[in-house]
Amino acid sequence: MTKTLDPVTLAILNGRLEQIADEMDATLYRSAFNPIIAEARDACHGLYHAETGATLVQGTRGLPIFVGAMAFAVKAVIDKVAKDGDLNPGDTYLFNDPYAGGTHLNDFRLVRPVFRGGKLYCWIASVGHWLDIGGNVPGGFNAKATESFQEGVRIPPVKLFSRGVINNDIVEILSANSRVPMSNYGDLNGQLNALDLGERRLSELLDSYGDDTVEAAFEAFSDRAEAMMREAIRALPDGTYTFEDYLDNDGITPDRLTIALDLTIKGDEMVLDFSRSSGPCAGPLNIAYSTAAACCYVALKHVFTSVPANAGCLRPIEFIIPETTLLGVKPPKPVGGYTETILRVIGTVFGALAKADPARATAGPFGTINALSIAGYRDDGSRYVMFSFFGGGLGGNPESDGLNHANNPISMATIPPAEIMEASYPVLFTQWALRPDSAGAGYHRGGVGAIYEVEPMTDADVFLLGERGVYAPFGVAGGTEAALNRFVWQADDGEHSPPLASKVADVRVKPGQRVRIEAPGGGGFGNPMTRPAEKVARDVRLGFVSREAARDVYGVATDTDGNIDFEMTSQLREGVAA
Repeated sequence: MTKTLDPVTLAILNGRLEQIADEMDATLYRSAFNPIIAEARDACHGLYHAETGATLVQGTRGLPIFVGAMAFAVKAVIDKVAKDGDLNPGDTYLFNDPYAGGTHLNDFRLVRPVFRGGKLYCWIASVGHWLDIGGNVPGGFNAKATESFQEGVRIPPVKLFSRGVINNDIVEILSANSRVPMSNYGDLNGQLNALDLGERRLSELLDSYGDDTVEAAFEAFSDRAEAMMREAIRALPDGTYTFEDYLDNDGITPDRLTIALDLTIKGDEMVLDFSRSSGPCAGPLNIAYSTAAACCYVALKHVFTSVPANAGCLRPIEFIIPETTLLGVKPPKPVGGYTETILRVIGTVFGALAKADPARATAGPFGTINALSIAGYRDDGSRYVMFSFFGGGLGGNPESDGLNHANNPISMATIPPAEIMEASYPVLFTQWALRPDSAGAGYHRGGVGAIYEVEPMTDADVFLLGERGVYAPFGVAGGTEAALNRFVWQADDGEHSPPLASKVADVRVKPGQRVRIEAPGGGGFGNPMTRPAEKVARDVRLGFVSREAARDVYGVATDTDGNIDFEMTSQLREGVAA
């Protein structure tokens, strides 16, 4: 019989358990060698069910896409243990297999059992993005990859620690397959420290409250999340709602890729069917089933914000993600550009739910991480690999304008500061600015995108894997599209842009030559002609919107100081606003 807990005890345990995951996150952020973990927080930690691997607790700062995928990762370890046997206290498994609960090869997972009284109680896990794990392209974002072998070394679940003793052979294999082994070694130790601390904190909590009490809390949390999700779904009208969006190309051919969703609501249950999406592609824009399901988890959490974040919230949801689509591929299909595809999957969930409930309609975010890698050698001969992702504008919504220069809705990550990148690598950021006229127009405009210009201080190779260079972030409820993504690099014969708009490899630049990303803004919400003229004029004064766009798109005339010409504005808007 399940133990019943009072609300106060449940609230205390919920806070204590979340704090354990948060403290694990903080431990890794403060000890990682790699700025993408230390500054951008491209990592997460959590507690998982002993038998199923289902998410029990996640941190409040970890990457949500990792949280959604980690349940599949822990299940992969559970399956290995069932096959091999020999699970003991002090064991720790390591892997990066994107087809077994991973995402792409750079994301390394560490999974450890927690024993109580000689019995497996639960699992704790850590995941973080390592800078380089081999492959054809420094940093791993190979826009020309046609199989995973070109993206890096793939590690299935292997036992890194056995009864607390490390297998250094595995560490040496990993080091030998990286261009920056010390960076990866530092991140590995940071993750191990986080697991050590998490195991210690959990044991202290169990000693205080008792194993049965905490186990009852886990069950209560999951049941509550399920009940709240069912209530949220039940509030939506029954029916099937469809939405489609597109990826520019797969990096190999210029053909677009379709992400299509048929979302069906029936009572308190929901079906997400992606069967109409494009088939597996030649390039690295594929994702595995676990990643696609994790995207949906992230999207639903954005829409139903009050539902607790654990496996219970997914019980009323059915996923249909066939292997015949690019969203459910098997090895060795390349998946290095998964970040771009998951953004489009999340957007389609937003779009379909907006049709079910227009009050929740949100325009498209900028929808690309613009994965930029710059690699070369320092003056002392040591090798470096600079990888970073960049921001843009989020979509306008019924309540407000979209955020300017934000991160994508896949994460709680932050954009690494220019100062940190310049201190870590021989590069100079010559521009870091908001991008005028990049936001979709609307009653609530989209957020403004950004411009990033980087000058390597040595001869360097440059690689970009991005999106939204052909298909712009969409507007809703009469709002307009945002600007397209744009990438430029300088060469001896002038400026160049990628033939496939948002993806390029094998670019070589010299000191003094720069690369520039012009990231999109977010789509607009509502008719631009109904946006208050005072807000448009303010946008002009701040440089978000040009005088020309204010006149032509919003119907607001301003002078050179951004003051409204009310007579001309009235003429421009007369009979136009809905």
